[in-house]
Amino acid sequence: MGELQALLREYDRARAYTDELWKDLTPDEVIWRPHENSSAIGWHLGHQAHVAHFMIRNLTAAEPSPDPELDALMDSARPEKFRGTLPTVRRLTDFRAAVAERVHARIGDIAAGRVGAPGQLAIVATHLVAALVNHEYQHDQWIGEVRAGNLGHALPPDPESDMLSRVDGYLVLTPSA
Repeated sequence: MGELQALLREYDRARAYTDELWKDLTPDEVIWRPHENSSAIGWHLGHQAHVAHFMIRNLTAAEPSPDPELDALMDSARPEKFRGTLPTVRRLTDFRAAVAERVHARIGDIAAGRVGAPGQLAIVATHLVAALVNHEYQHDQWIGEVRAGNLGHALPPDPESDMLSRVDGYLVLTPSA
C-alpha cells in the first residue's frame, strides 16, 4: 500500500510545518489567547493530536488515550472560554509525539495487512490519513494568523509537496483524480 505510506509522509510534513509555526515561540506566546472567545496556539496543538487519536481509535482500533486528562480539554465541543488551563509545552509536545507514533503504528499495520479486513481498512485508512493532514493544516492556518498577525512573527514558507494546494487560503491535500 504505497498510497498509505505516501499519505503518512504528508502527515509528517504537516506536523513538521506545525512545528515550524510554534517551536520558536515562548511558552507565554503558546498559551496566550487573543481574547476570551479564542483559543491559544497551545490548545490548537493539543486539539490536532486529540482529533488524530480519536479518529484512529474510533475508525481503526480501540486504543486508550496517551493522555486521558487532555481529552476533555482538547475537545472542540467545549466553548473556548471554558477550556481551562493548558498543559506545559513539554506535555503538549509529548502528547503530539505519542499520537503521531500511534498513527504510524496503526496505519503501518493496515498497510502491511496485519489487521482483520485489510482491504476495507486500507480504504478507511486512506481517507482517515488525508483527513488528518487536512485537519492539521486547518489549525495551522489559525496558528499562523495568530503567529503573524498578533504576535508579530514571520511565517515559514509553505511546505513543498506536489500533493498540496491552497483552497480558500488553507493548505489542503490535493485529492487524487
